[in-house]
Amino acid sequence: MKPQAFDYARPDSAEEAVALLHDAGEDARILAGGQSLMAVLNLRLAQPSVLIDISRVPDLNYVRTTDSHLAIGAAATQGSVEWRATLAREVPLLAQAFPHISHFQIRNRGTVCGSVAHADPSAELPLALLALDGEVVLRSRRGRRVVAAEDFFQGMLMTARAPDELVEEVRYPLARQGLRYAFDEFSGRHGDFAICAVAAVVGPDSIRLAVGGVSDRPRVRSWSHIGGADLDAAINDFAWELGAKDDHHASARFRRQLVRHLGRAAIEQATHKANP
Repeated sequence: MKPQAFDYARPDSAEEAVALLHDAGEDARILAGGQSLMAVLNLRLAQPSVLIDISRVPDLNYVRTTDSHLAIGAAATQGSVEWRATLAREVPLLAQAFPHISHFQIRNRGTVCGSVAHADPSAELPLALLALDGEVVLRSRRGRRVVAAEDFFQGMLMTARAPDELVEEVRYPLARQGLRYAFDEFSGRHGDFAICAVAAVVGPDSIRLAVGGVSDRPRVRSWSHIGGADLDAAINDFAWELGAKDDHHASARFRRQLVRHLGRAAIEQATHKANP
């Protein structure tokens, strides 16, 4: 199948993009890398009247650090973040997640903000954002608002973004002294979406575990002063809370076992990692 006919707009600035989005409302879609959107359009799962192409908007194409986070603009590709020489020191969890994301060609075109906005429950970048308690910056003609990752992802391909809002930036918190990180996933073959993915953040007295690919959105749990059999029991409870379902990729039972196995392994791996 091919997409239905649509108008095409290429703004020169973020302000112009937001204005176009305001005027078109629910009939518009933002095009950045297009790696998820074009497949959706080809299947006619979405039928927008206009595509707003922000891929060449210079004030949306940036990757920069502040005192607290790595800020990634809406036009920045995944590759431009992955190949950042300082990424493993700045956001080690993100550096560990990138090799699991599809293939080189996809990361070369796909954007970080696009993956977060698409909100596939099996995608690695939303999972890492949630695990790190990151933020999403939404911009419209009404202004900007900052939404915590835990509030942004609301269901299968559903987010807190309003129709007239642009995901202008995502913010991944920088590595903190005393915290250690680990990421892993299981998929049918390398490059496929994860059947189960896990991200662990471990501190001296805390454990944070995020899981993707099992529920309708990435989910996270935090525990303190826990270990041994108590930790295994807590991960098992989390696995059941995710509400896994049978599908043609895996059974619910298998997914729960992946949560238990990968989750515990990621926590142990993070526990024994050197500080970034």
